[in-house]
Amino acid sequence: MAMQRGVDAGAPVGKAGDPLAAAHAELTRDRGFQFDRVDFRPPKIPKWFEWIAEAFQAIAPLLKWVFWVGVAIIATLVLYALVREVLRLRMPAARPKTVAAETAPEWRPDAAAARDLLAAADALAAQGRFAEAAHLILLRSVADIERRRPRSVRPALTTREIAGLSALPPSARPAFAQIGRVVERSLFGGAPVEAAEYAECRREYEAFALPAGWP
Repeated sequence: MAMQRGVDAGAPVGKAGDPLAAAHAELTRDRGFQFDRVDFRPPKIPKWFEWIAEAFQAIAPLLKWVFWVGVAIIATLVLYALVREVLRLRMPAARPKTVAAETAPEWRPDAAAARDLLAAADALAAQGRFAEAAHLILLRSVADIERRRPRSVRPALTTREIAGLSALPPSARPAFAQIGRVVERSLFGGAPVEAAEYAECRREYEAFALPAGWP
């Protein structure tokens, strides 16, 4: 009994002078280490978290219906896309709609005005003024085009460019180009216009102005 009283109660039982027992006794006396069991106390749940949990618990049955409604909508959309694709593949290809080409209404110089112009040009030619007569035919032709197709003839255009305008019917373009060549050669080149050249311009204008020269 005396031996037991001489040993520290917290020290392990062992031989006197045992180094391990001495080290253990020293360790248990160190207040920097904790050897006692401490109970864990979980933190208190906040009130707002409890409110959220209660709200979800209240709407849980409704969320189930929302989920199934969403699944049904997605399934319906997928089925619709599949059916539409199948119908598109089975249906014959749609024919492109043919758009009727807009054709410009047929137009031609007034026959009576054309004959009056030829009479005035013939009067100049009878005086030997063939260049003026050919020039008169060209000017009246350009004026007639501009009157029926406003802004189609610009002042800077040459007779060759005017002959290529869509305002002129294809069958009348060669005639207009021929008249323009004779007049330009006279005005800008100083070449005289002979009776035969005027006669050719007159014939060309008839093809341009009178119905026989139009489609």
